[in-house]
Amino acid sequence: MNTALANKEKTLTSFRLNTQLLERLRFLAKKSNRSLNNYVETLLLDVVYHEPNDETIEAIAEARSGKNMEAFDRRDLEKLISSL
Repeated sequence: MNTALANKEKTLTSFRLNTQLLERLRFLAKKSNRSLNNYVETLLLDVVYHEPNDETIEAIAEARSGKNMEAFDRRDLEKLISSL
């Protein structure tokens, strides 16, 4: 998280949220031992300032296209696990 943003003034605002969404946010905030305000602000900062680099964008596009995909063989995974 950008610490310069965390230290700036706060502005009081209000939003209308779906009741079930708000309940879930409260639950997750409590589970994280954080205030609802802090929890929501952190989520928003992560979303707003998370910008993947060009390499990541290309990898996402390639994965979504299905090109260069190899068939998955469960036996290969089992061999790898047994070798560890």
